[in-house]
Amino acid sequence: MNPRQNFPASSGVYPLRASPSLRVKSLFLLLAALSISCTHKQITRTNLPAQPTIWDRQVRNAVDAGEGDYELRVLRDRVAAEPENIAVRIELAKAYRERGYPEIALEISRLAVARFPESGDAQLSLVRDLRAVNHRADAVSGLEAFLKAHPAASPEYWSWLGILRDESGLWPAGETAHRKAIEVAPAVDSLHNNLGYNLLMQKKHGDAAAEFREALRLNPANEMARNNLATALALSNASAEAVATWQSATGPASAHNNLAAVWIEKGNYAEARKELDVALGYNRSHPAALRNLELLTRLDGQPATLNAARDAADRRSRWVAFKRLFVGPLDDSKDGAAKTASSR
Repeated sequence: MNPRQNFPASSGVYPLRASPSLRVKSLFLLLAALSISCTHKQITRTNLPAQPTIWDRQVRNAVDAGEGDYELRVLRDRVAAEPENIAVRIELAKAYRERGYPEIALEISRLAVARFPESGDAQLSLVRDLRAVNHRADAVSGLEAFLKAHPAASPEYWSWLGILRDESGLWPAGETAHRKAIEVAPAVDSLHNNLGYNLLMQKKHGDAAAEFREALRLNPANEMARNNLATALALSNASAEAVATWQSATGPASAHNNLAAVWIEKGNYAEARKELDVALGYNRSHPAALRNLELLTRLDGQPATLNAARDAADRRSRWVAFKRLFVGPLDDSKDGAAKTASSR
């Protein structure tokens, strides 16, 4: 089970796409434009070549990869020409992050926050770049400090704080942040889904289901919330309602397979096998159900067998179809008479 979270919507915070650098000289001109101060060190040279640092390699690789990248060159030029334009700096950081240079993106975002400490957009850019290099603790502490200084910030900031705390395993603290986001914007369905996810991870299944239902009331098309609601119902032992919820968006085979997946995660292999038997009864080639059956076989050591009566009935129906195809219409009058007699 892996019910997912919605990341906060952009509201102009996420930058547009861009790409890596032109020459080392250009990159250092860029960094100079981002931060005015610099220091000079006297280096004693020897005949041995100096070993490049990780940062040096990152810069060199970024330059090589970005050689001739027109879009990135335009962004760099705009940063140099418009030093007060926060949005362009954020676009540039995103460009490096998307091209696989998270350390350079992080430095650009750090410089943006240092220069514009009141900018929420710059703060969120830094949060995303810290998260990209798995420095969630720094992202959490920075966002907490920003929200302490700006308590009336938009729900996006509180939602990001909740998600970062959740990803750090700080579920009760994450719940507090998600509730604050909903307090600011109670009519946003994704915020209720995120709170429900947090409650689900805390095993507060009933409260989680209530949040997922509210998300669906606000937006009936939120399939993530629908799937999470069914999971919460299954974990609350409301299996029939869970299947009905899943089946409203998928077929019966997928619904029973999803319930089987919940039973597998709970370690109830007998119930999982029953649900997979039902799922494969609806669709014998259902790929997810077949994969779960294979997994279940490894977990409980039982053979991957299905209901024998259903299997025999399926073989008979395939034989009847074969005869009709190659022999022609069948005379089922005797079979029909026998069935009629037996039913009296």
